[in-house]
Amino acid sequence: MRRRPHRSPVRSPRSPGPRRTRASLSPRHRFRIVVPLLLLAFVASVLLIEGYTTRGFAGDQEGRGGRPSTGVPRVIAGGGPVVDTTDDHLRTYRTPAKTVVLTFDDGPDPTWTPRILAVLDHHGTPGTFFVTGQQTVRHPGVLRRVIGSGHEIGVHTFSHPDLTTQSASAVDRELALTQLALAGAGGINTSLMRMPYSSTTSALDTRAWAVTRRLGERGYVLAFIDQDTHDWRRPGARAIADAAMPDEPAGGAVILLHDAGGDRSQTVEALESLIPRLKAQGYRFTTLADLVGTDSFTSPVSTAELWQGRIFVAAVTVSGTAVSAVSMLLLVVGSLVLARCVLLLCLARHHARRYRRRHTGAHRPVTRPVSVVVPAYDEELCIPKTLRSLAASDHPVEIIVVDDGSRDGTADLAESLALENVTVIRQPNGGKPSALNNGVLRASHDLVVMLDADTVFAPSTVGRLVQPFADPRVGAVAGNAKVGNRRHLLGRWQHIEYVMGFNLDRRMYDLLHCLPTIPGAVGAFRVEALRDAGMMSADTLAEDTDITMALHRAGWEIRYVPDALAWTEAPVSLRQLWRQRYRWSYGTMQAAWKHRHALVERGPAGRFGRIGLPLLAVFQIFTPLLAPLIDLLALYGLVFGNPLTTVLAWTGVLAVQAVCAAYAFHLDGEPLRPLWALPLQQVVYRQVMYLVLVQACLTAINGYRLPWQRLKRSGDVMLPPQPSTRGT
Repeated sequence: MRRRPHRSPVRSPRSPGPRRTRASLSPRHRFRIVVPLLLLAFVASVLLIEGYTTRGFAGDQEGRGGRPSTGVPRVIAGGGPVVDTTDDHLRTYRTPAKTVVLTFDDGPDPTWTPRILAVLDHHGTPGTFFVTGQQTVRHPGVLRRVIGSGHEIGVHTFSHPDLTTQSASAVDRELALTQLALAGAGGINTSLMRMPYSSTTSALDTRAWAVTRRLGERGYVLAFIDQDTHDWRRPGARAIADAAMPDEPAGGAVILLHDAGGDRSQTVEALESLIPRLKAQGYRFTTLADLVGTDSFTSPVSTAELWQGRIFVAAVTVSGTAVSAVSMLLLVVGSLVLARCVLLLCLARHHARRYRRRHTGAHRPVTRPVSVVVPAYDEELCIPKTLRSLAASDHPVEIIVVDDGSRDGTADLAESLALENVTVIRQPNGGKPSALNNGVLRASHDLVVMLDADTVFAPSTVGRLVQPFADPRVGAVAGNAKVGNRRHLLGRWQHIEYVMGFNLDRRMYDLLHCLPTIPGAVGAFRVEALRDAGMMSADTLAEDTDITMALHRAGWEIRYVPDALAWTEAPVSLRQLWRQRYRWSYGTMQAAWKHRHALVERGPAGRFGRIGLPLLAVFQIFTPLLAPLIDLLALYGLVFGNPLTTVLAWTGVLAVQAVCAAYAFHLDGEPLRPLWALPLQQVVYRQVMYLVLVQACLTAINGYRLPWQRLKRSGDVMLPPQPSTRGT
């Protein structure tokens, strides 16, 4: 139902019509479009930055080493550990006698680098730190501490790949990002580099030599090693110290150690004994710049480079914080989803048992006639099926059709059917709440059933729906709405949603005495209760949710009858589905806000306010808003994490959903065949529901009053064979 659209004044035939132009979006519409796009761009950027800058790498122990040199000039393969191929030079530098260079790879690390610095500074010993860009942007303060202590800085690439397997552009990107990280974190650049997975110059092969030449062309001096301590194996501090000793008693050495990539406590302990031991034997400690004969490999960056680097480091910091927050939210959402599934299954089973005990062998105490109100606006396609299904009811009914200013002959068609006990009331278009209230005022009986004009009842629906009114505390009853046009994929998806989501939820809410919505497609009311609650209101776009909450606050009980079946027409296109769910979501938020004072009220109103409203907010607003994190982090895991683990985790989530769906179908006596569409529903349909909820939230934030949007009817609702309801 919607209000009659405003008609523009008719122009004179003689007056030329205005040129058609595309209407510009209003600020409110732009807000609802631009904000989601910005949020999506922000989240995508955060995940990409965090994924690339923090994805793990294998330590040097996993790389190449010990292979014979082939295709490498003899002067390089048999030369010293420092290789300079810049400016077409082929030059190496050996470590002088009784000279040691301590080098540390894979840092900076917030735990181990400061401890290693403390040992070096205590003994007045310089060190050379080959840092990765990933670690630098994550721990810029540690790098500044290394620089501030006067130690040497070299490049160890950004993400620690084997450069022999990378394209030239990938190598350039690794170097550029690392220099950007150094500029932002320490305000420097460096021309000193050690390739990941490298060892001695004698281990160079053709591919590694080609990379060495390319790096030299880009101005880098390459550092290799003389002594590998294998500290990554954690053989013990004494073994590490012994492995660091030069092979020749009077020789020099470039020694490889690590300050990141794992537990480096043995490395720290080894340094505490190694440095005094070497000093006692007359060794001096120096840097690689001293070996080459230059003051320093580092240089300060320009102001522009400094700010580019700072922006890069800040972006990584924000990304890291955001992803940590997202991960925490995902943990919360995952826990809530799992808790909800367990709660739904347990309470639904308990509800089915209780309802079966109450229903088995019970006679029908409510046999008096019932008034059925059918509001209609341009329902020419649907109204005949609806009225004929009501006329076939096995319970005595008075049928009142309230035509709300239809333009398609709905009222005339309803009258032409000449069905017994059908009254057609015509009124100017005033909206669905107005039509319902008018029908209630014209009703002859104290019990009123309401349904939409596109809904078909089973013959037993009315009789079953009104049985809870035997209890004078009951003011309203919700029935079991099902999708009546489920032949196509979109209809099957909605069928799964109705059975799995809506009706499992209603069983839970029924047990907790806080049902938030009596569906407009199938609901019954005590007229006295409607009057206590103020009748149907046009304050929100979800008049069914609004009146349900008002009934709770008026002190009335509300029940759910799972075997009072109705088949309603679901949207047949994504556009119509979007419109319907947009209105539902927005209207639900309006109703919850309207009745927020129930949180502090007493009695039944307070029970609903402190149980029903929080459940509604958590499971219908908060959790669905955050649920896309599951899919986003699944994509993140496929790209940057372990694809197998990610697929298994996502499959586990799907399995939980499938268990809930299968049990819900069992309770409703529905065949399980439609559940083949469940995986695709989780991939496509669920994303649409996310976007709808986001749009509805932005509409609420923006303060925009969403107009009523009527769906285009197809009239193809069919009355399926009545389910066995063996699980009810």
